[in-house]
Amino acid sequence: MTMAEVHIISTQTVKPSSKELEPFKLSLLDQLIPPSYVPTIFFYTQTYSSSDTAQISAQLKTSLSETLNHFYPISGRARDNLFIDSYYEGVPYSEARVKCCLSDYLQHVEIEEMNQLLPGEPFCYHPDPTAPLLAVRVTTFSCGGIALALCASHKIFDASTAYAFLRSWSDFSRGSKGEIPRPDLLTASSQLFPPAQRIPPNASSLMKRLWFNEARRRTRIFVFDEKSINSLKFIVKSKNLEHPTRFQALTSFIWKHAMLASRSASGISKPSVCINSVNMRRRLEPQLPDYSIGNMSWDIVVPYTSADDDDSPIELQNLAYLMKEAMDTFYNHDLDILRSGTKEYVFESLNALEKLVSGGDVQIFFFASWLNFMGFHELDFGWGVPCSHRVPGVVSPAYFNLTIFKETGQNKSVEAWITLEEATMAKLERDPEFLAFASPNPHSHLV
Repeated sequence: MTMAEVHIISTQTVKPSSKELEPFKLSLLDQLIPPSYVPTIFFYTQTYSSSDTAQISAQLKTSLSETLNHFYPISGRARDNLFIDSYYEGVPYSEARVKCCLSDYLQHVEIEEMNQLLPGEPFCYHPDPTAPLLAVRVTTFSCGGIALALCASHKIFDASTAYAFLRSWSDFSRGSKGEIPRPDLLTASSQLFPPAQRIPPNASSLMKRLWFNEARRRTRIFVFDEKSINSLKFIVKSKNLEHPTRFQALTSFIWKHAMLASRSASGISKPSVCINSVNMRRRLEPQLPDYSIGNMSWDIVVPYTSADDDDSPIELQNLAYLMKEAMDTFYNHDLDILRSGTKEYVFESLNALEKLVSGGDVQIFFFASWLNFMGFHELDFGWGVPCSHRVPGVVSPAYFNLTIFKETGQNKSVEAWITLEEATMAKLERDPEFLAFASPNPHSHLV
């Protein structure tokens, strides 16, 4: 099937209707995040007439405006990397059309081609400080299917913020009669981690180098079913890690085989760093509500250096234990220091990370979990739950090696959206030990 062309039919801006809105401070964690868009697409099956299309569009725009009244920072623009204002500038909202059936599209589209449905360029550095914090595109298919695509700026969105926003938007769109949760701006990230008047140049430079580089990368989807996950949890289990989580099992497994694939592609065994992004909301005391907006994730750094022999085995149990040890140290000690509002801890951590990766030959692998956001599969805007929830792939020099875990919504399976350098991915896709647990099906669960 030839890739169906996406035709833009309208572009406008959706704004909150409230007028009296105060500037919203960025947090220190927000300030450190390089400006980039994280994409997501929800696909819905729907049979409609032309009049229904106009009604759906009006319903989405009206409910989006209502939602922005409560999540008003999302409609603004970041200023000087310190605060957000100018909420009247709003959210770019475009509509498009594809002349093919949604089921055909999902069966044949390549991962990277889904980016054409997006309202912006994902997973790459956006230096424009006045860029929108959110952009939306709604695409209709000839069969009546709908693709609701968002590009959300990581400057204020983490996964929890994104889910909170989408949950409220879908509730407003559906005309929910129940209580619609509101974002808690009093417990926003900026209240716990006040902004710095000036971010040290070396910190900004490090974050940009960690997140982006010029290597060509490819994204591929691998599915781990319940049996594979349970088997991996059993394999990584040890006296030091008696109850491994699925995140620990899957991360250590992918990390190991990504290192092996890189070693095979380059002929060199390099030191490696695994960086796990963890949500702090429920780990803080007192716990914070899921509707606390802003970046409240912390990157836990797990270094690994193989033995002098380049062919030495990488022990899966060892990787899983290193992850557990790093997480325990953070949760049992470092989190209290970070929570105290000590900026010195943040910058000391970045300095330590810079020393760790300063050699230039260190492999960095990022892992992010959306496994606790099963509600992404239940977002009903008034025409049922999505038939598919997608994260488009990388198509240009962009994010470093990145794996995103998400629920498939079926049979306790987990999808891993893995982005690696092209040569490394080519080796991983042909690794029989990896494929014994991971199913490389790019169109699995799409319809």
